[in-house]
Amino acid sequence: MLRTVPYAPTVQRLLANVQPLRTTNYPRFGTILRQTSATNNSRYLYSKCIFRAMATSSGDQARGTNRLAMEKSPYLLQHANNPVDWYPWGREAFEKARAEDKLIFLSVGYSTCHWCHVMEHESFEDQEIGDILNEYFVSIKVDREERLDVDKVYMTFIQATSGGGGWPMSVWLTPDLKPIVGGTYFPPDGKYEGRPGFKTILLKIASEWAKDHKIISEKGTSILDTLLRHSDIKPVPETVVDINAIYKCFQMFDAQFDKDLGGFGKEPKFPQPVNLNFLMRLYAFQPASIKGAECLKICGHTLNMMAKGGIHDHIAQGFHRYSTDREWHVPHFEKMLYDQGQLTVAYVNMYQITKDEAFAEMARDILMYMQRDLSHKSGGFYSAEDADSLPTHNSVKKTEGAFCVWTEKEARSLLTDVVDERNNITMADVVCSHYNIKPDGNVDPAKDAHGDLAGQNVLIVRGSVNHTAMQFDLTIPETNVILHKGRKILHESRLSRPKPHLDNKIITAWNGLAISAFAKAGAVLGQIEYIERATEAARFLQQHMYNSETGVLLRSSYVDQDGNIAQIPNPINGFADDYSYLIRSLLDLYESCYDISWLEWAAKLQRTMDSLFWDKEFGGYFTSAADDSSIVMRLKEDADGAEPSANSVAASNLYRLSHYFNDAGYSAKAQQILNLFADRLNVIPMALPEMLCSLFYSLETQKQIIIQGDPKVDTTKRLLEEVHQHYIPNKVLIVADGNKDNILCENIPILNSMKSKDGQATAYVCENYTCAQPVNTAEELHKLLIEKS
Repeated sequence: MLRTVPYAPTVQRLLANVQPLRTTNYPRFGTILRQTSATNNSRYLYSKCIFRAMATSSGDQARGTNRLAMEKSPYLLQHANNPVDWYPWGREAFEKARAEDKLIFLSVGYSTCHWCHVMEHESFEDQEIGDILNEYFVSIKVDREERLDVDKVYMTFIQATSGGGGWPMSVWLTPDLKPIVGGTYFPPDGKYEGRPGFKTILLKIASEWAKDHKIISEKGTSILDTLLRHSDIKPVPETVVDINAIYKCFQMFDAQFDKDLGGFGKEPKFPQPVNLNFLMRLYAFQPASIKGAECLKICGHTLNMMAKGGIHDHIAQGFHRYSTDREWHVPHFEKMLYDQGQLTVAYVNMYQITKDEAFAEMARDILMYMQRDLSHKSGGFYSAEDADSLPTHNSVKKTEGAFCVWTEKEARSLLTDVVDERNNITMADVVCSHYNIKPDGNVDPAKDAHGDLAGQNVLIVRGSVNHTAMQFDLTIPETNVILHKGRKILHESRLSRPKPHLDNKIITAWNGLAISAFAKAGAVLGQIEYIERATEAARFLQQHMYNSETGVLLRSSYVDQDGNIAQIPNPINGFADDYSYLIRSLLDLYESCYDISWLEWAAKLQRTMDSLFWDKEFGGYFTSAADDSSIVMRLKEDADGAEPSANSVAASNLYRLSHYFNDAGYSAKAQQILNLFADRLNVIPMALPEMLCSLFYSLETQKQIIIQGDPKVDTTKRLLEEVHQHYIPNKVLIVADGNKDNILCENIPILNSMKSKDGQATAYVCENYTCAQPVNTAEELHKLLIEKS
């Protein structure tokens, strides 16, 4: 929503005087970009033909394309036909800016970003604006999902100077890459009150640069120096983080909880899986407490209301990015892989806790979508689906939600089966009532920014299956059959519509989230096909996204025109997020399939992550490695948002690795991370809920559950199935299959002394180097796990 994106101060003010950084809330500058990574997500993608013609070295466009035509990123390719002489981020652009003494105009976005598409259509496709950019600036286009490091540096600048952020991000840089002014979306002309037009801004900045390069360059240096000072995270002496930070975080979330509709705050509403993870973790820590009960209520109500809401795609499964309203009704319709992975885990965990089959069904719902619509044939997962699509095959303009919404007339024309002849009730009657489909549409015009949803219906469940059954005098099983059949008919009809754009970029970090989802769901729900899908994805990353000789991961890979993984001459190496998410997923995968090779790879990746990103002076992980001179600030992410920070995930990984490899060095590193962020955790703990999950590891002992036996044998399987029925987030599950020549037996001596009881598969539950009496049956293990909890 446009109004949620803070607009940077006017260019005149910024150029006249460097605006001081906002430091009132927290020493770093206090602005927490929690869920903004999706606030400006997709809706408005314009179809264009991408000609793969190389631009000449002088910068002249060849056959209507610019340099971006040679890139692999779907977002950069979307801009290949702009009249703007775009450069990708790299030496060629930097050298041109220095040689010609021009400012750089940096535009950052991603392929499913709504306001990115709007700004492209309004400004970057405009010849006059293209001429201005080409005359006075060196223009660089960056895919934020591809170049996480570039995005984080300049988003830090935008947040610090404007108090908020979002995409598209527009920043003007000196030739030595120092930011001087920036903002998010700029209209081409001053059509919004208080917002000068993009052309006006471009000409003003060009004029100021022409007047005095030196003053503006000095301001750029001053801004960067200030940013460096305030973004340099160091441990605060004698500051520790303890259980009080956890309680404070709970109080903050409890105060923001929407008791009626679930979620936190009013609108817009985001899924926020990191918040739910923390609350479920606190529940497991104190399940019998008042706080524990409240945590369970918050998570259960939120997940239920999201599942019923329009943010959930009732017809084609999966979740849209976020809801524009408090009711979870009208979403921005893009679907992101990182949401699907994290939400699956949240629903699986909630099923473990409550045994409510509705949560298991929602996990299966999301996984179906990921398997069907986001899967590459070789095993990797695609990044996202756009929100916009052509309403019909004859349309020339894409509109928001066109692929997903329905008129009542259209739904009734498809759902004609009579389900109750006595009362002349049709399938359409039941489906339209259950999903709140109205004759004039069910979308509030105030939530329809472009008027695309007028007369349309976004499916939402206001009641329940039981309520619908009672309304039509049906049984619940009958109603479920009718709704299932109706959804199937609508889905088949939807497939005849023009599909939304698919961002087929494959990102290592997000694939890690997907692997965790499939692995955990497979183990908990007892569906081996999910574990096999997780294994397939892990093998894909090992083959296509990993250099076994150097131990280095790649950030992303791409699909060529034939559907194969494209070879990239200069691939982008992975960032800390890629390592931390993938390491976590490999630990989850081991605990699902018990293949020790995944533990071995996790340990290798951890060593590489330490060597590339660890701050030897103060601790913690930088987002990017130190080998790229174009990155003017190495940052440590200090907030969990739409995705958890690398440091938060890494801290938990290190605690888990310390028990798998009996190595206190891992846990010492994890403690360093907590010490580094202790002040932040004490002051604003809700900024880092995922990191607080790692704090629990230091507050309670790890529960080692060792299953002695062959995991392919039924008696062993039953013990493992019992373990997975319990939500035990502080567990370390080890399968001792009798093979003494593996890294676990080498590092955990006790495994060599454990023997099967009565010659059968045997379970040991150990804490504080003390093990309970071994048991052979699932019933005995159940009692033991309940007692230990």
